[in-house]
Amino acid sequence: MVTRVATVAFEGIEARAVDVQVQVAAGGVAFILVGLPDKAVAESRERVRAALIASGLALPAKRITVNLAPADLPKEGSHYDLPIALAVMAAIGAIPPDALAGYTVLGELALDGSIAAVAGVLPAAIAAYARGQGLICPAACGPEAAWAAADADILAPRSLIQLANHFKGTQLMARPEPAVARQAGLLPDLADIKGQESARRALEIAAAGGHNLLLNGPPGAGKSMLASRLPSILPPLAPRELLEVSMVLSVAGHLAEGALTDRRPFRAPHHSASMAALVGGGLQAKPGEVSLAHHGVLFLDELPEFQPQVLDALRQPMETGDVLISRANHRASYPARFQLVAAMNPCRCGNATEPGYACKRQPNERCMAQYQSRISGPMLDRIDIAIDVPAVTAADLIRPATGESSAVVAARVAEARRLQRARFEGLGLAERGLGHVTTNAGCPVPVLEEIAQPDKAGLALLRDAAEAMRLTARAYHRVLKVARTLADLDGEARVGRLHLAEALSYRSRGEQLVQAA
Repeated sequence: MVTRVATVAFEGIEARAVDVQVQVAAGGVAFILVGLPDKAVAESRERVRAALIASGLALPAKRITVNLAPADLPKEGSHYDLPIALAVMAAIGAIPPDALAGYTVLGELALDGSIAAVAGVLPAAIAAYARGQGLICPAACGPEAAWAAADADILAPRSLIQLANHFKGTQLMARPEPAVARQAGLLPDLADIKGQESARRALEIAAAGGHNLLLNGPPGAGKSMLASRLPSILPPLAPRELLEVSMVLSVAGHLAEGALTDRRPFRAPHHSASMAALVGGGLQAKPGEVSLAHHGVLFLDELPEFQPQVLDALRQPMETGDVLISRANHRASYPARFQLVAAMNPCRCGNATEPGYACKRQPNERCMAQYQSRISGPMLDRIDIAIDVPAVTAADLIRPATGESSAVVAARVAEARRLQRARFEGLGLAERGLGHVTTNAGCPVPVLEEIAQPDKAGLALLRDAAEAMRLTARAYHRVLKVARTLADLDGEARVGRLHLAEALSYRSRGEQLVQAA
């Protein structure tokens, strides 16, 4: 007789069904595990054996065969421990065989029979609910699984003994409650910024439309300080965005105690990060920083110090909004709709733009061009707003800060985003398969031509500027997107000449960097 227990294997954030089949038959004493298991899965034999002994059960002196079907799908991770153990317990009569028929199971076993937390519980719970099944998961992951659906059947035991007693009816378990992560203090406030009015304006525009932003200025000008305050003016995650972000974090094992938060991600990897760390990959094709920043901000400080091939790997996800990681025996797709914010010095010395400064190694212009050429032109072409951040004077630092607080700016950003969502809903983008488009930065070109048609004066300005600045087709459309955001901030239904003029001014600096590259 073969006992079956359902579990999952992860391909990106998708949870594919896996059938754990256990057969206990006469023959030589053995515990055989087949079905393309990796090292962690193969070692589950010893964890299962020790956990069953600690729970008062002994494996029979027979031949135990465990098959993970489909056999041609690679199995990775420690979450197969619990389904294998439960299938063995059902096969030897320790629990009723039919008790597990309506559940998907995942969890890691400790040697004492307790059940440890695993990654990917949220997508597993959603997949199980879609198949009409309940979920059995570790107690530490119960609050995470409870978000799948209000009526989902979820069991979150702390040990094998507790779960066995539940099935016997001697110890009933309550359904776990969804958990919300406590906010770790207040976000940095824009009111702390002294001076830098143009940079504050660019930050607001970037937040309102989800645009990519490049801050270029000497060391100590406040570039990192400005970027760290961008999350304070971004609106909270919408329910759909919250679900997508949480699924990525769940697969990556970054959901602390199974608690979800509506605060947008802010990822700031060091410039020594590898390509696998940034875009995803590695032996198990895990999500990278671009996916962990999904629906949030990816901040790259000291942009030219990143390896050129690592930066160029960002070009495709910046356009498509996802990352496809292909390996010899593995293929995973992760969402990556992030907002890029980058900061850089004008040259290696950092002071080439300062009045009266002369580089000791070579002329300032050559020093700047050499340093900025570390960033490819196609990469810079994907940045919507590029501004210079000058050094703050001592007079600005002495005076008290007089700028608006993050709350005031966030209100304008929220109103601009509300207008964008209403506009896209009115165009029926969801019916056209574009339901993910919620900001001007992600607007496809055919829709952009509908919503950002400039007036006659603006069209003439755009035509002349495109020829003078030699804008690429991508740059042309990105100027229109920024102009549409500027019109939304002003509450204007039509893109005007002033909006286009300001959008082009943010593009002119970027075009200079592209020429240097």
